[in-house]
Amino acid sequence: MSIEFIGYIGGHHSSEIHPRSGPVLQPDYVETVARAHDEAGFDRALVAFHSNSPDSTLIASHAASVTKNLKFLIAHRPGFAAPTLAARQFNTLDVFNGGRTAVHIITGGDDRELRADGSYIGKDERYARTDEYLDVLRQEWTSEKPFDYQGKYYQVEGAHSAVKSPQQPHIPLYFGGSSAAAIAVAGKHADVYALWGETYEQVREVVNQVRAEAAKHGRSIRFSLSLRPILADTEAQAWERAQSILEQATALAEKNGFVRREPPNEGSRRLLAAAAQGSRLDKRLWTGIAGLLGAQGNSTSLVGTPEQVAEALLDYYDLGITTFLIRGFDPLNDAIDYGKRLIPLVRQLVAERERQAAEKVA
Repeated sequence: MSIEFIGYIGGHHSSEIHPRSGPVLQPDYVETVARAHDEAGFDRALVAFHSNSPDSTLIASHAASVTKNLKFLIAHRPGFAAPTLAARQFNTLDVFNGGRTAVHIITGGDDRELRADGSYIGKDERYARTDEYLDVLRQEWTSEKPFDYQGKYYQVEGAHSAVKSPQQPHIPLYFGGSSAAAIAVAGKHADVYALWGETYEQVREVVNQVRAEAAKHGRSIRFSLSLRPILADTEAQAWERAQSILEQATALAEKNGFVRREPPNEGSRRLLAAAAQGSRLDKRLWTGIAGLLGAQGNSTSLVGTPEQVAEALLDYYDLGITTFLIRGFDPLNDAIDYGKRLIPLVRQLVAERERQAAEKVA
């Protein structure tokens, strides 16, 4: 199985330990971090979506204009643009950037955030809407002739996209969401199902669930895991760095008046369930930031030397994970460091694993 690494492009320099300075969208920073990922050997970079954030598609378009090989994973929330229009926009972008587009479907688990964009329906209904949205999106991408669609949320007559993606059969669809409703839709539509950085046991459980759902539709599916690696030359130094990150994040959260609240989405609840078991789990999974900030998004880490973290990533690889979304608490410098010390090592180890497997078969 091929291995894929995804990084992260924000509109400005910030993280749990770095307060933002300046405008929320800084073109120079976007260009710098995009080029850094390109040079570091990442396959893709995620551009996130929030109800108050700059447009992810336009950021990816600009980042593509200053890079050569880097592909992009554009977070996209169904329900706020017609699926036919979104399909043509993504196909158009994919032609311009030479087939470097993928779409990450995030239906959204926070009712309060969704209301900011005018959505007032409940979670299960949102996933039912996403199901229809992806039905139409996929047909707009692939149909060679006009089609009709009659659903509860979407009805179209004579829909057809004259522009097609250079990728066949269509632009890849990644999918996030951990509830039962989310997994059912993922099994039907996703090419890649994305998890946050959970324990080995949790990952094994979800992979089996999603595979079973995909099998109902005669489909196979790949899996992505999101983590925040913390590297150092020795294990002791790596844990010292993790402690420093926790202290800095605590200070910044207190300065900003952060108030932890009960997470509204299943993914965050799963991370907090892991954090409740302890701050250090499995070989080197660290839940410190997830526990501090209520598991708001991708917030668990692998801590150790590059060799130790690579070994832990291979454990997840053995569980079926073939894509790793990795970003650091020092976003730009960590991306550069991953490109030097972690990504090549993991690729080497996976290639060796595949070679040994091939020899056993032969």
